[in-house]
Amino acid sequence: MKAGRLTERVAFDAPADAPDGFGGIEIGWDKHYECAAQFIYSRGSESVDAARLQGRSIYKIKIRSCRAARAITTDFRMRDVRRGPQGGVGTDLLPGERYQVREVDAITDRDWVYIVAEKGVAV
Repeated sequence: MKAGRLTERVAFDAPADAPDGFGGIEIGWDKHYECAAQFIYSRGSESVDAARLQGRSIYKIKIRSCRAARAITTDFRMRDVRRGPQGGVGTDLLPGERYQVREVDAITDRDWVYIVAEKGVAV
């Protein structure tokens, strides 16, 4: 298993509910897992071209397989912790550019988990 191309750093956040102090619930994010990753830019398909026209980018991300990586689902979001706002966005203080997790493939390869993530959509 070569790690030479795992040059990026990503974090995965799980949705979390927390009391807002007024008897309600505030929806937020809890950091689940952070790891090295390889970004693979998607190109060629009709849906990818349509997303690009709308200002969205679709990436395939490759991370090492482990229990935490295999627990990632499409409810999670991904953050590129080396890019984007380092002080967070609004009340969300976690650093990095946000991506919506669209697909998770933890079955095809026992050494790797492949994730399809989209940038430019509401997370």
